[in-house]
Amino acid sequence: MSKMKLKRTGKVPLVYKPVGFALGWAGGALAGMAFQKAWKVLRHEDDAPDALDPDRKWGEILLAAAVQGAIFAVVRSVVDRSGAKAVHRATGVWPSGDKSGRD
Repeated sequence: MSKMKLKRTGKVPLVYKPVGFALGWAGGALAGMAFQKAWKVLRHEDDAPDALDPDRKWGEILLAAAVQGAIFAVVRSVVDRSGAKAVHRATGVWPSGDKSGRD
């Protein structure tokens, strides 16, 4: 298939779905490991507090949630952008059918 035909038929976004899913799963695993390491450096603890842990204070729980959210957002953006750029380089078509970005 030529690049022009891919653009007309819209096959690349459909083909990108399983690739994006696999990249998202790998990115989530990577972000989880990064968060565990970051929490160990920040608090010198192996386990981050859980929201339902009765022995933890609000500050600890909210700090953990904020750090975790920031790490996951950065990793997701890196993985999404890298995957989209790779598809664009390979096919000449940006994988998102519209310009709005994420769902």
